[in-house]
Amino acid sequence: MATVTSTRIESIDLLKGLVMILMALDHVRDYFHYSAFFFDPADPTQTTLPLFFTRWVTHFCAPAFSFLAGLSAFMAGKRRTRIELSDFLLKRGLWLIFVELTIVGFAWSFDVEFRSYGLRVIWSLGVSMIILAGLIYLPRVYILIFSLLLICCHNLFDNIHYPGNIFWDLVHEQSAYQVTKNTQLVIGYPFVPWIAVMPLGYYFGAFYDKNFDSNKRKKLFNCIGGIAILVFILLRLTNFYGDPTPFIDYGNFSQNLMSFLNPNKYPPSFLYLLMTLGATILFLANTEKFKGKIVDIFATFGRAPFFYYILHLYLIHILAIIFAELSGFGWQKLILSTWIGLEPNMQGYGFSLWVVYAVWIAVILMLYPLCKMFDQYKRAHKEIWWLSYL
Repeated sequence: MATVTSTRIESIDLLKGLVMILMALDHVRDYFHYSAFFFDPADPTQTTLPLFFTRWVTHFCAPAFSFLAGLSAFMAGKRRTRIELSDFLLKRGLWLIFVELTIVGFAWSFDVEFRSYGLRVIWSLGVSMIILAGLIYLPRVYILIFSLLLICCHNLFDNIHYPGNIFWDLVHEQSAYQVTKNTQLVIGYPFVPWIAVMPLGYYFGAFYDKNFDSNKRKKLFNCIGGIAILVFILLRLTNFYGDPTPFIDYGNFSQNLMSFLNPNKYPPSFLYLLMTLGATILFLANTEKFKGKIVDIFATFGRAPFFYYILHLYLIHILAIIFAELSGFGWQKLILSTWIGLEPNMQGYGFSLWVVYAVWIAVILMLYPLCKMFDQYKRAHKEIWWLSYL
């Protein structure tokens, strides 16, 4: 058997893997916890600390993965010409949008009639790749300016609304449209400022050049990440700028903490991205020398993210159908006509938080050997071009 060698940076795969594992927790909660059908788990007036942090810890997933996708694109560009990289990003972006509307959409609903189409995280990654396919022709400093302008300034448009304007909602406002009598379009991830996060990661890719000193990179990343977190704290405490959902003083520590740590995600506010990307950059700064079996387990998921993403959605939904039937709720109600949290037939279904964690662990354990086999196959068969799309 041939030995598979790799020059991949383990800390990047480690973070990708951690993100994918945490993401599964959020999706298990969507399908198994009773609160998903009654209230927002991040609402300080209704939630509990354990439930809030179950939701909060997954806030880091989408920003981190989008940032890392940009960083990985820069590294992939070292093995391709600029035209080849642009072509790859364009094709992969279109592919991801197609997958969102078909394979992923069906995984969420199991509805053969496709009564609801959701534009969620995979869609946002696809659009971001298409935008990045054009941006890579610009000097790096222009890519940085584009990214920072959108990330820092898009909240200036929070009070601008065009009710019923699908084009504006695709850009900057979460909404739902009844396209036909039986077909709904849910815009879960407006593409601003997501299209700036991936190019920002692309800009950071140059810091991983082999000629860039790793100690210097650690200091730089700690400085950038630390400043981002500090600015988040200052702006959040003062409610000066950067989030349409202000920090509220409820008069007690628990609710104040939850309010403070709950910036707006849809679309992600400036403060949301400061909090999540700041932590992402700090993580990258301080994990490059991490080694061992645990790191390898996490990194395995990080080397097969798309493969894992598709499998985990189908597995979670299948398990939810089994649980619904065994609990007497009925499996038929898990055939969804809309987003699960909006499905009126789901009220009365759901389990305690400990069940969510038990199912989450089971999902990870079941998927690990499959991801490991796929990772090994993919690294041993780099000549198979279509594997780069998985």
